[in-house]
Amino acid sequence: MTEAGSVTSALAALIRTQVERAGGWLPFDRYMALALYAPGLGYYANASRKFGPLPSSGSDFVTAPELTPLFGRALARQVAQALRVSGTREVWEFGAGSGALAAQLLEALGDQVERYTIVDLSRSLRERQRERLAAHGAKVRWALELPERLRGVIVGNEVLDAMPVKLLHRVGGAWHERGVVVSALEFAFEDRPTELRPPAEIEGTHDYLTEVHPQAQAFVRTIADRLEAGAAFLLDYGFPESEYYHPQRHMGTLMCHRGHLADPDPLEDAGTKDITAHVDFTGIAVAAQDAGLNVLGYTSQAHFLFNCGLLDLAADAPPEQHAAMQKLVNEHEMGELFKVIGLARGGYWDALGFARGDRTGRL
Repeated sequence: MTEAGSVTSALAALIRTQVERAGGWLPFDRYMALALYAPGLGYYANASRKFGPLPSSGSDFVTAPELTPLFGRALARQVAQALRVSGTREVWEFGAGSGALAAQLLEALGDQVERYTIVDLSRSLRERQRERLAAHGAKVRWALELPERLRGVIVGNEVLDAMPVKLLHRVGGAWHERGVVVSALEFAFEDRPTELRPPAEIEGTHDYLTEVHPQAQAFVRTIADRLEAGAAFLLDYGFPESEYYHPQRHMGTLMCHRGHLADPDPLEDAGTKDITAHVDFTGIAVAAQDAGLNVLGYTSQAHFLFNCGLLDLAADAPPEQHAAMQKLVNEHEMGELFKVIGLARGGYWDALGFARGDRTGRL
């Protein structure tokens, strides 16, 4: 049996045990947590390659820092401003992946950062990050969770989309929560009546499948609870609530990624592919504000990077970097689908990345 097959079999056995212990029905968010993060077996916890620009590398998808270092250099300008305004000298990165963004930020920020802390649950990814960031020595450290109190700037690129979601399904006008059962040793979906509801009323009476994001919102509340001084910048694909829960988005946003191809079946080959859902940025903003943070801004990735001087940074870049930059900002690529939200402890200040094109009013 191949290594991937061994992982899949072992993870499937673990999930079946958890379904049995839960009385035969496991809420989807618990299934997703196991499929992605079960120690040594989940997608982000096993040794498979995940990040890379081409399928030939054995990777499953590419993130902005892998496309071009211009991404990290532009983001560094916003981070530098936030460090100055908050009087802090530490950066925290969640879900650092291959370490590409950390390397770009550390190089661009230089002595403005005394310590760079990575919070990543994946042991295999932490090992890759240590190799990539070895030149920065003791400045870089790793943690498995946030401390009780922290001061600094938090960054998270494509972190919120990988947080487990609950699935809600309206059928015949009645809302159900979708869970996972075992049928003939295969995983299958089963819906059960629930009191849970999406945060927005869904117009119409048609059947409707969607996600809610309690874990992502809890993550933001934890940041708010522990951040004494500083800011957070979260970049991901998603929508404001009015678009997320639009009546026409009746199949939800849940998707899987493997070998640079997308598929809609999270129950097949658990542990060998990423499972994601788009981000409800209104929910993130409300959770942050309710917990005491200010929203500095919300805009598209294209506007954010342009505001941070992407074009100036690209002026002397080689042609291949310009081609990669287009993927970051083109509307039909990452430029519009990806959004950026800025959060801060303390009073509001004019964050560089939201100088033009701020869409906070749409949240």
